[in-house]
Amino acid sequence: MDASHDVVVETRGLTRIYRMGATEVHALHGVDLAVERQAFMSIMGRSGSGKSTLLNLIGCLDRPTAGSVWLDGLEVSALPRRRLPVIRRQKVGFVFQQFNLLSHLTALENVMLPLRYSRLSRREGRQRAEYLLERVGLADRFTHRPNELSGGEQQRVALARSLINRPAIVLADEPTGEVDTRTATEIVELLREFNLSEGQTFILVTHDSLVAEATTRTLYLQDGQVVGEERRP
Repeated sequence: MDASHDVVVETRGLTRIYRMGATEVHALHGVDLAVERQAFMSIMGRSGSGKSTLLNLIGCLDRPTAGSVWLDGLEVSALPRRRLPVIRRQKVGFVFQQFNLLSHLTALENVMLPLRYSRLSRREGRQRAEYLLERVGLADRFTHRPNELSGGEQQRVALARSLINRPAIVLADEPTGEVDTRTATEIVELLREFNLSEGQTFILVTHDSLVAEATTRTLYLQDGQVVGEERRP
């Protein structure tokens, strides 16, 4: 890879076509993107613009029809499918709009779930999970299950879970979509705190202009193509 070592995510000519019977849906059209290490950026666009498709390709949840994806110096789009779960565990953390917490597990157990494949001992993993829950303001919620938590608290648990394996890249798909404006602001502030303190790269997909304005770079998508970009101090 000839890109700068400061680039942690790169896509080249990224194209994704979904085939639905005899119909082809062009979700992405040759997207070129370079994301600097420790970036705090957002991706905006209307529904169907290709935002989530781009995030899924970066996160190795899907494969491109054409083009390439590089993560942390590795061309993941060229790897066999069987290797992708390992790459996701090692390099990528995910925060979803719907939280995706397991209802029968406590907050602490949900955060520890990704550690099943980690080299950390259970004691070390528990200590890190407790530390992360404390960092997101849930020191008194370790033993609470999702139905005992508010939407904002569930999203904080999901954020802590995404960070448990110290990923280089954190991908957040509409992370404030299920919470009120005040809680959304708090969630974005937390994301930024981790971005600054842990040096991780954050890429947020959002419909919310207030969320986008809190990031230092916004990429605008329309009909599967990059149509604009804005950078902030």
